[in-house]
Amino acid sequence: MNRILRAIGYILLLGTVLVIQSSCDNEDEPLNDNFGTITGNVTDGAGQPVSDVTVTISGIDEEDVSVTTGADGKYTVENVSLKLHAVTFSKSGWLTVSNSVQFGDFDEGKVATVDVTLVNASAKIIGAITDAKSGGGPLADVNVTVGVAGTVKSGADGNYAIENLVVDNYTVTFTKENYVTLTRQVTPGDFIDGVVTMNVTMGSQELLRGLTADDLSSADKWYYNEYRGGRNADAYPHWDWACDYMSTLDFRGAWQEQNEGTTLQIRNNEDERTNPADLNVFDSFVYGSKLITADNKILSLRLRTHNADEASPAHFGVQVIDLSAAQPATVKIGDNRTYGSGDYTDFEFDLSEYVGKEVILAIGIYRQATGDYWKQLVLRAIRFADRKVTNWDWLPGTEVIPEWKLTQETARSTMPHTKKSFTGLSPVSGNRDNYVDAYRAWRDVGHVGAEWSFVPLKKDPEVFPAEGYILKTRNTPEVSTTVPDAYMYAKFAIASGSNQLTFTTRNFGSNFTYFKLTAIEDNGTVTHVAPQSNTAQEASAAADGCWKFKHGDGGSGNPEGYASFVYDLSQFDGKNVTLAFGVYNGEANTGENKLVFHTIDLN
Repeated sequence: MNRILRAIGYILLLGTVLVIQSSCDNEDEPLNDNFGTITGNVTDGAGQPVSDVTVTISGIDEEDVSVTTGADGKYTVENVSLKLHAVTFSKSGWLTVSNSVQFGDFDEGKVATVDVTLVNASAKIIGAITDAKSGGGPLADVNVTVGVAGTVKSGADGNYAIENLVVDNYTVTFTKENYVTLTRQVTPGDFIDGVVTMNVTMGSQELLRGLTADDLSSADKWYYNEYRGGRNADAYPHWDWACDYMSTLDFRGAWQEQNEGTTLQIRNNEDERTNPADLNVFDSFVYGSKLITADNKILSLRLRTHNADEASPAHFGVQVIDLSAAQPATVKIGDNRTYGSGDYTDFEFDLSEYVGKEVILAIGIYRQATGDYWKQLVLRAIRFADRKVTNWDWLPGTEVIPEWKLTQETARSTMPHTKKSFTGLSPVSGNRDNYVDAYRAWRDVGHVGAEWSFVPLKKDPEVFPAEGYILKTRNTPEVSTTVPDAYMYAKFAIASGSNQLTFTTRNFGSNFTYFKLTAIEDNGTVTHVAPQSNTAQEASAAADGCWKFKHGDGGSGNPEGYASFVYDLSQFDGKNVTLAFGVYNGEANTGENKLVFHTIDLN
């Protein structure tokens, strides 16, 4: 009996051992039908291998597995489950790339090949964040976000660094609980040797709705003394929708471009109707940084209203912020104004107190009541001069050149531009019925329509062709090489390093286009500048400093085909000079001869 029991016990023990061994064998045998290999090569833009790249395999409910590429740029990861994985390639100084692998990407041998080309990304955005609430001390734990490039936190010293970037456009956002969020824009031109240094201060007092002194320090500059809005022409072509670019300014709150002008509106969405009345803080506004001089100390607003009348008018006004003050504050210019009529009228605001200073100017509408409250202030013109401007008149003063309508006062008080490169190509197209998005896109690319001042003396432009922004002449027997049909102007501080101007252009058809670059000094001296070289198919000097040319190459698919006209401006070194490009009707009855603005560069 004991033998039988011992035999049964031995059999049971043996069975247990076999079960355990079988179980262990299954656990140690992962290379079955459910597992495979991911492999590949990592190269740079020239096809050369990139070593020491971290390759990370991530799967749902699985731990990440990482390997590095060898000197030959190759990598291999085995024992990978045959399902969806993210494969991420990262290395300092290179743009991180992430691909995906799924079951169908594995071949019959259970191998998935993922080759990638990495883009050198040695650029970075760095800076320091200070805290206005603690007397300017460092501010830690601020989330600094650069879109898909990721987010970092500022350290105890307030410093931050976002690395592994390519030179490109970025929106940088600074956020921290109980602080006003700040947003900054970075363009390729902001990178110096691959680095953008961006220092910010958080926790400042709001001076305009949602904007602190730090925000306002980078406000758009109002270089010019006149901005007009709306689609309807006053007295064609002064000014129709193709000439009015007020909508390129920085508007905040509720606003809209309409036939009658650019409207500032009370914010009146359903969730905003409980907003309290406030006759000190603008509900919606437009703002910019403006140098005030004796020549432009009077601000004139030509406006009308919608949804308002004499019994229930719109409340509006002008506010000034002097950022150079020890404690910048928002100051009203005079009392709040009211108006309630569909008729245009002109209001003036005296800025004499700020002559000699560059200040922040804001024009806005106030919320006068809580509830379903709806008013619109229609801005037809924002104009600066040494006196009040009324009606549809040109800016007053002494003309620099007869019949140009550009006064010496305007030229003197135009602000020198801070940008040096401009394009005439619109990144978004449009037409009379839908052009605001296109005009707004100009703000991000240095478009001549937003950055230069356009003067439609006799003819409107073409704003959206694929070849560039176009000034053109009338088909008329009237010939003039002294007064342009239209021109654009901007002021620049000429100096070594920015005293050569290159203008790329083209025209159309068999006719010559007549044009001229005119330089106007602050003392009124006028010089018509001849190009020192050009690459046009045909070009020669014409009367009164004009040049005439024919050149049919160039376009969206042929950027190298444009003609270049190069101008030496070194004679103006050390001076602020207003530069004007004009198109002239140099020959009678030859149609709309066109001058294309492709690029303008000062270097």
